[in-house]
Amino acid sequence: MDILVVEDEKGIYDFLKQGLEEEGYTVTIESSGDSGLVMALKKHFDVILLDWMLPKISGLEICKTIRKSNKSTPIIFLTAKDTVQETITGLQAGANDYIKKPFSFEELLERIKVQLRNIVEEKPQYSVGPITLRTDTYQVFYNDTEVVLTQKEFALLEFLLKNKGTVCTRTEIIKNVWNIHFNYDTGVIDVFINGIRKKLGLTKEENYIKAIRGVGYIANEID
Repeated sequence: MDILVVEDEKGIYDFLKQGLEEEGYTVTIESSGDSGLVMALKKHFDVILLDWMLPKISGLEICKTIRKSNKSTPIIFLTAKDTVQETITGLQAGANDYIKKPFSFEELLERIKVQLRNIVEEKPQYSVGPITLRTDTYQVFYNDTEVVLTQKEFALLEFLLKNKGTVCTRTEIIKNVWNIHFNYDTGVIDVFINGIRKKLGLTKEENYIKAIRGVGYIANEID
């Protein structure tokens, strides 16, 4: 599970990174509002932990912009702003939860787990062109025809479709799909991509899963 932490106090984000990684989460840190917003819109995250008072762009504006982009990623505010009206304002901006500083790390973990459970219960589906992937039934369809993929092929296609429109680097794919966090021959990705394309029966013109030379792959609609 990937968590984005947008926080400008080094002591806090170092503490969060260490604690969350010990719990098995993959953590990305951004220490300014502008870089946090770019990252939140660029990549898929399972949860975003967001400070309110940030350099460049406030957490409140980040939250509003994320929601305007139609991203439904759960957002938890971590902030010293503690009045009832401020809490209401944060929730009205689109936040899913609101924790006041200082906070208990154990409580934060439980709040994160609640948001992740909600995601699992939603069981969304993803699509690009005629390809549809359903996470509730673990099925893939090309138009109305079901295509049977292996578990790893399904996980790879799901990762690409979750991040549709964004280039997924080889390192990101290996880390998120294969759970390998060290240098590894990423040529295995090409083998699986070719296998997925073959099973879907994609022609060269149906370039919904495109290789970005020297970088990785992107799932996108055909121009």
